[in-house]
Amino acid sequence: MELKELTKCLSGLPGPSGFEEPVYEYIASYLHHAADEVRTDALGNMIAVKRCGKPGAKLVLLDAHMDEIGLIVTGAKDGFLSFGMLGGVDQRMLPAREVRVLSDPPLFGVIDTMPPHVLTAEQMDKSIDPDKLFIDVGLSQAEAVKAAPPGTPVVYATSCDELGEGQLCGKALDDRACAAVIMKAFELLAEKDLNVDLCCLVSTQEEVGHRGATVAAYGLEPDIAIVVDVTHGRTPDGPEALTDCGKGGAIGIGPNTNRALAMELMALAEEKGIPYQPEAVPGGNSGTNAHAIQVARTGVVTALVSLPLKYMHTPVEVVDIADMQAIVDLIAAYVEGMEG
Repeated sequence: MELKELTKCLSGLPGPSGFEEPVYEYIASYLHHAADEVRTDALGNMIAVKRCGKPGAKLVLLDAHMDEIGLIVTGAKDGFLSFGMLGGVDQRMLPAREVRVLSDPPLFGVIDTMPPHVLTAEQMDKSIDPDKLFIDVGLSQAEAVKAAPPGTPVVYATSCDELGEGQLCGKALDDRACAAVIMKAFELLAEKDLNVDLCCLVSTQEEVGHRGATVAAYGLEPDIAIVVDVTHGRTPDGPEALTDCGKGGAIGIGPNTNRALAMELMALAEEKGIPYQPEAVPGGNSGTNAHAIQVARTGVVTALVSLPLKYMHTPVEVVDIADMQAIVDLIAAYVEGMEG
């Protein structure tokens, strides 16, 4: 499957933090033909391994997370569902938003909002308290409680569509677009004669604390890890210090990454003519799985390669397919060239 179509498929799957099973099943099925082993663990991570068969081979880990931000039903009032947050939901996006309640069968819903006709001037100037919002699923109280009891997850009801030439817009591209990147890189490398063992980790619960990557990195004990996540893409209203969509992946430089590996990746990109952008990652925590993986057990040599993305944590996240392909090419070139 082409990278664009794979990304569209992954974006459309429901998988908020803690409820990633549909995403796991799709990815495990997709990678089964390319891997020597596909398995999961106690946190639901998708782990695919391709062994080179050479004694003492190092293990290279490719990581991206599968979970998306979402909501969770907490109760019902007059047939309207109350809800809490799963991950860093941008609460400005909620009023009048179309959602998919992941009941059995799933329910279409809309988050309520008061029309401007009935609001005072003072109310118009205030942000809406998310605790006063409800999901309207068009049911009575008894029907709503039965269909979507507390603990039912909810995701945005947004399609993944092409935007202009070469861009995709949809929900959950943080981090499904990056999952597509490492899946394609793994698929490509599985056909090569490598000097290292390769693991594709599509991890769970990143949006609520990097939990999947924490336990997976502890169990796998990789020698080297390349974490692929999103970073902020520049828009006219944003800070100048952001990365640009369409200019390649952003190679992180800072305490949460291994400087020698970052330099090696940048030199390789220059040599191969692969577009990239250096990105300063200040502080000790990049806000990605690199933070958890870098300090697993006795430490892991870790790189962070980020995909520029506009409108992060909204239902209309935007990425450039050329940037995704550039990261695939960089990962493939690096792993294929490793001497073991």
